[in-house]
Amino acid sequence: MARDRGQASVELLATLPAVLLVAALVWELALAGHTAWRCANAARAGARASVVGRSAGAAARSALPGSLRRGMTVESRDGGAVRVRLRVPLLLHRWQGPVRIAATARLGDGG
Repeated sequence: MARDRGQASVELLATLPAVLLVAALVWELALAGHTAWRCANAARAGARASVVGRSAGAAARSALPGSLRRGMTVESRDGGAVRVRLRVPLLLHRWQGPVRIAATARLGDGG
């Protein structure tokens, strides 16, 4: 039928924004998970450095790629705990999103 010609193209164009939105949300969730994993790793590196008398902040920063270091905070807490907070990137690693993720690690007996 001549009337139905091009209908598939119109339907594709109508659903394309929804598909792109879902893909962006899935990607952002993957970035959040990756950031949480890297944040926990940086906190462990900072705690290890703190146990041996080195700078927890420098160790935590060295455990992260440069794109995640922007906006990073490192706190040494009571009992030798180290808390690292990072911003979750927004779609790309060069854009910082409003969401922050934190991880705390402590090694040793805390004394």
